[in-house]
Amino acid sequence: MTARLRLRTAHTADLAPADLRDIRALLDEAFHGDFTDEDFEHGLGGMHALLHDAAGLAAHGAVVMRRARHAGRWRRIGYVEAVAVRADVRRRGLGGRVTEVLERIVDRAYDAGALSASEEGARLYAARGWRLWPGRICALGPGGVVRLPEEEGCVYVRPALAGPLDPPDELVFDWRDGDVL
Repeated sequence: MTARLRLRTAHTADLAPADLRDIRALLDEAFHGDFTDEDFEHGLGGMHALLHDAAGLAAHGAVVMRRARHAGRWRRIGYVEAVAVRADVRRRGLGGRVTEVLERIVDRAYDAGALSASEEGARLYAARGWRLWPGRICALGPGGVVRLPEEEGCVYVRPALAGPLDPPDELVFDWRDGDVL
């Protein structure tokens, strides 16, 4: 099977409308229709890893830049978004291959990596060395800093150019429409 896989990385600006439609269809299927327009928008504007097989798009993930305040300093965070694998090819390592590409981008271009993992996805990220963030998660909203307790317990981080982040200090992410994280 691996001989027929084609891995491509591209910035959102280099994706054709058909690529975006295929990505959205994969995400809608993988998340059982619970992937909103805002969720899709969160995965745009950065680098994408697209894995194709003979049947089409088999796996996808993106990394976009976010800002997060940590220990009194704003840092560039490579935020992993929109990771999905087509149902008929799950449990064959495709999610890991896509994640490996995204990790290389995070490691070489950002102060740290972060993502919000589903229960199913958390196993993949933990096995790859991502660490569950034990501290507070917040966002800088229109009215100031807002704590996001519903995000605590599902945000994973990866050290990159800035080295490890210190868990006693909270992570304050930039605000965005829809689900903040």
